[in-house]
Amino acid sequence: MSATTIVLLLLSTILAIIRVFVQGLGHSFTGNQKPSATHSKRMPGPMPWPLIGDLPRLGATASPFQAFSQMSRVYGEIYKLRLGSADCVVVSSFRLIKEVLIAKGAHFGGRPDLLRFHALFGGDRNNSLALCDWSSLQKTRRGIARTYCSPRFASSNYDQLDRVAGQEADCLLQHVDLHIRTTDSATVHIKPLLLAACANMFSSYMCSVRFKYEDTGFRDMVRRFDGIFWEINQGYAVDFLPWLQPFYSKHLAKLAGWTRDIRRFVHERVVEDRLQKSAAKEGGEPTSNEGAPKDFTDALLAHLRDDPSLTWHHILYELEDFLGGHSAVGNLAMLVLTAIVRHPQVGKKIQEEVDSITKGTRSINLFDKAEMPYTEATILETLRTTSSPIVPHVATQHTTIADYTVQKGTIVFLNNYELNTAAEYWEEPEQFRPERFISNGQIKKPEYFIPFSTGKRTCIGQKLVNGFCFILITRLLQHYDISAVDLEQIDTRPACVALPPDSFPLKITHRKCSILT
Repeated sequence: MSATTIVLLLLSTILAIIRVFVQGLGHSFTGNQKPSATHSKRMPGPMPWPLIGDLPRLGATASPFQAFSQMSRVYGEIYKLRLGSADCVVVSSFRLIKEVLIAKGAHFGGRPDLLRFHALFGGDRNNSLALCDWSSLQKTRRGIARTYCSPRFASSNYDQLDRVAGQEADCLLQHVDLHIRTTDSATVHIKPLLLAACANMFSSYMCSVRFKYEDTGFRDMVRRFDGIFWEINQGYAVDFLPWLQPFYSKHLAKLAGWTRDIRRFVHERVVEDRLQKSAAKEGGEPTSNEGAPKDFTDALLAHLRDDPSLTWHHILYELEDFLGGHSAVGNLAMLVLTAIVRHPQVGKKIQEEVDSITKGTRSINLFDKAEMPYTEATILETLRTTSSPIVPHVATQHTTIADYTVQKGTIVFLNNYELNTAAEYWEEPEQFRPERFISNGQIKKPEYFIPFSTGKRTCIGQKLVNGFCFILITRLLQHYDISAVDLEQIDTRPACVALPPDSFPLKITHRKCSILT
């Protein structure tokens, strides 16, 4: 019997004793009633259990966000929870989410102080751009990245984005072809290939470096990044019950080991050459900085030279953080393919759109995106149906939401699952319908559709995510028909944009029509 199992059994016993005691006093801890009128000014919410709070309520559904939505039917658009030792608030309406992220964004700039987050970033989650508290350093780091992560259309960076995406997509197709030829099988475990392609897109664009798919160090880095992306999208009891840390010590040590391996690879294989050249010049000025920076790495090194508030420690973590963004793209592309095999008519419509643009004479590029609304809408519908969760925020001062008092340190969950699945916002939300994002032949996104969050902590890499995913999907469907090996084998989770590192294979065959020989 594992240590975790023993702990859970002990907890169950303790809870049973507490429950009998409480019932004997004539009180109820079920928390299924709305607050009485005499307490109307107090924030509604269930009565928490001692010690573990409302954590059991979140385990009753496939995703905690589903539980949040169910409880919003009882307590309304805003309510409080106690998760272990943490005071939390759940906001489930667009009106109040805007209040938190935009109107009072400065009040909610923190992130949850979870042990796993610290383990993933060298013992300090503030090394991460996504998981750190807002600060002047965070503002500086985002400012450095914005030019490269949000390139303007027709800029030199956008041109470079298009070039590296196209070149790496060609390499991906070659590896898919090689697999089909050498195994004489249409069954392909496509996820590792997608992730390798995405990793090279990011490293080529940001660092002017790419790797062979067979490179062991590269493959290990990609695998570890994928494991970390999966971890960030999971929840564990230790997140809210830190006294369980001894029972999770091996798991936390494993996460810390993954990040050390990644950091070593990025340092030795990506930036070591740049560092040596920088050290060779007086004052440590990077040799590539004689003109404008040629890539994101050059820009980081230039700021390291000019900004005394930045250290190499900050620069290395920022580069690592953005390179890790490839895992989000690879997982999203895999989810899009999953939606296509579940809804074959969607893939056929994308292929028709591809053929109408290229006439079978060339490959798709990023500049075609504006003329391919159905393909882009399919990516958006995938984000909607997977309900890309927003990282929780934390109140950095005493404040209010909807006139309810929120204490400093309170964790605020923004229930994007409700925004993406409620009939209040969408017609037939349970249906996969990319057409809902198209109006008069153009993409139209409702303001309450915020898969990348909104406000000052919005994801600045969303152009990279959308652009690289667009190229991967269109290039694959331009050349192949993709279907399921076994539909029952395909398992995705609601409100989760990550798939397990070891995922399901797909059936990939050359299209019957002859294109781009």
